[in-house]
Amino acid sequence: MSDEEQTPAKAGPQPEEIRFFGTTWVDHSGPYALRRVGLAAGALVAAVAACFVLRFAYEGLQIADVGGLVNVLVVIMFAVCSAIAFGKTWEGFLRRPADPAREESLRSLKAIGFIGSLLAYAARCFVEAPGEKLHRTEYETALAHHEKRRSSRTGNPSTRKKPKRK
Repeated sequence: MSDEEQTPAKAGPQPEEIRFFGTTWVDHSGPYALRRVGLAAGALVAAVAACFVLRFAYEGLQIADVGGLVNVLVVIMFAVCSAIAFGKTWEGFLRRPADPAREESLRSLKAIGFIGSLLAYAARCFVEAPGEKLHRTEYETALAHHEKRRSSRTGNPSTRKKPKRK
């Protein structure tokens, strides 16, 4: 027998997988907590490594002697882009984007401010799996709708009482 024949298909909505967590976020099974800690630590390590890379790039600008204004502009650009990327990444864990085209246009800004995105991911891992609240809300809503649809259709229609005519 194949696996499909042994395991009956679950009726109703299925939970959406979250990257690195699969569907363990539903019941926090398996190494869920360990994954959260590991991913938070990994994101922080990646953010620190990225800061070192940016520091080397800044030192390269100083060696090239491009001028004080360019150095200041580069620092301000990375700081602003990181702050915006942090905010947009954090917001993405809480709700779906209202305008996907706008999110697509902010993609390059998020790439420049990747340190902010890494920090938002690490901070969210300390609270829950990134996006868990959003996915849980959507999943519970889908389950409620499924149960409502299912309960309204139960029973044999031929045994229902017919309304009396006047």
